Amino acid sequence: MRFSVNIPNFGDFADPRTVAKVAVAAEQAGWDGLFVWDHVLHRKHEGRPFGDPWMLLTAAALATSRIRLGTLVTPVARRRPQQLARQVATLDAVSGGRVVFGAGLGGPVEDEYASFGDTTDPKVLAERLDEGLDLLQRYWSGEPVNHDGRHYQARDVTLLPATVQQPRPPVWVAGFWPNRPPMRRAARWDGAVPLFTDARHGHVPPLDQVRDLVAYVRKQRADRTGTPFEIVLGGATPGDDAAKSRDLLGPLAEAGVTWWDERQIQTSDGLDRLTPVLRRVEQGPPVF
Repeated sequence: MRFSVNIPNFGDFADPRTVAKVAVAAEQAGWDGLFVWDHVLHRKHEGRPFGDPWMLLTAAALATSRIRLGTLVTPVARRRPQQLARQVATLDAVSGGRVVFGAGLGGPVEDEYASFGDTTDPKVLAERLDEGLDLLQRYWSGEPVNHDGRHYQARDVTLLPATVQQPRPPVWVAGFWPNRPPMRRAARWDGAVPLFTDARHGHVPPLDQVRDLVAYVRKQRADRTGTPFEIVLGGATPGDDAAKSRDLLGPLAEAGVTWWDERQIQTSDGLDRLTPVLRRVEQGPPVF
């Protein structure tokens, strides 16, 4: 199991210098990754400054040399694939090939889509997500792209440079379990980032649901058993109690979880504040 730190792109973390500070602390403390949210509007957190995730991650990349960096998650359906492809490829170059691309529908859809006059139809958003992911991997190749889809078009387009990582940066796909379609989508890529209706952001998901999820994804990938695939879960662990962390995460690792994404409880006052996040980061990842 590998370990990452998860922070929102608002509040204290709207400042790229603050995110770089967290990234340096995470790398020095032995964490394996840093992931940031990708919101333009979240009404539960109105009144706070928001930062562009790719600018935040660029600052983190320039300040570090080892940890993986990415978004958890980018709503592909509200982005133009060609612009997103450029942003990811640039970050992959700056970081020396350390990008992980987390993708999903995003939300809350009323905030992120309807507020700007966009559709909230989940079927349309899912179509955009699938078509957008297909275009992204083609753009990242550096090869010519021609595409005439339901939602996007490209006419003899070559986007250079290609990503440092080839054939592409790892793509992890998020979705709520036990909804099957998002996990079927994830199974076609490189990792699954499941959210659980019984365990909101920062809370550890029920073990029986994790086992069901892993079994389902493995079944979907039965024809690709030899290729790497990540199962990414997250929550809050006590950095000052190694035994409790082992008891918490050991069964998840045995169930097939490969990444633990350390998060603040979403309803806590410390969610977007540097001091409590930095305190937990400096304690280091859980030790098995």
